[in-house]
Amino acid sequence: MSLSDSPILAETGAMTRFAGRFLREGLRPRYELPEFLRQCYVIGYQSLPLVGITGFIMGLVLTLQSHPTMAQFGAESWIPTMVSLTIIREMGPIITALIFAGKIGSSIGAELGSMRVTEQIDAMEVSGTNPFKYLVVTRVLATTLMLPLLTILADALALYASYLGINTKGVTTLALFTNNVLSGLTFGDVLPAVLKTFFFGFAIGLIGCYKGYHANKGTEGVGQAANTAVVVSSLVIFLLDLLAVQITGLLGLI
Repeated sequence: MSLSDSPILAETGAMTRFAGRFLREGLRPRYELPEFLRQCYVIGYQSLPLVGITGFIMGLVLTLQSHPTMAQFGAESWIPTMVSLTIIREMGPIITALIFAGKIGSSIGAELGSMRVTEQIDAMEVSGTNPFKYLVVTRVLATTLMLPLLTILADALALYASYLGINTKGVTTLALFTNNVLSGLTFGDVLPAVLKTFFFGFAIGLIGCYKGYHANKGTEGVGQAANTAVVVSSLVIFLLDLLAVQITGLLGLI
């Protein structure tokens, strides 16, 4: 069976070449700094409300759901440690990345897809502009840098919501809650969780740009680009998370 007989392998190869082109174009001047900063604003700052609300609800629900079970064993004092480990190591990065993929991945796929089918990208090439550097490199770099920051924000709001949730069932001070959280966390918990969000952001930006940049079939292709960008990004996020767990396990960090 040849490579062309397997759509999955062919798509993987095309996406790998697309990533290689991103690396070449990204390291080569001229750098589109104004467009990069604009994308950081659009991708990062404008995603703050959605990510913040998601993180807050995530921490509050996790605390309220776990409290009855922990109370049965007289282990209410372990709730801050349990919630912080769950959020920082897994739930925070994964849920934030999935929300990010749904909002930003689909947006990038639809935006670049509409530019492709309306021949705006072709017009940029004719006018002497490098559309790949201007459209793709800036967006992928922005998603790679913004997702870790959004994840840290979501983690912080989730932990604060957990503190509020604990106080709905009892009384504890913020200082005691913070001390319990910090005493249960180690360097091996925080560093891998932050590092993998860079790869999540890179994958979301790259897949969204690839699907949009190669869209076809008119307006139908725009919808397909947005939809497949979200689906493939979500699948890749889970695969990368599985790989990250295996690597941290081999390194003895978990």
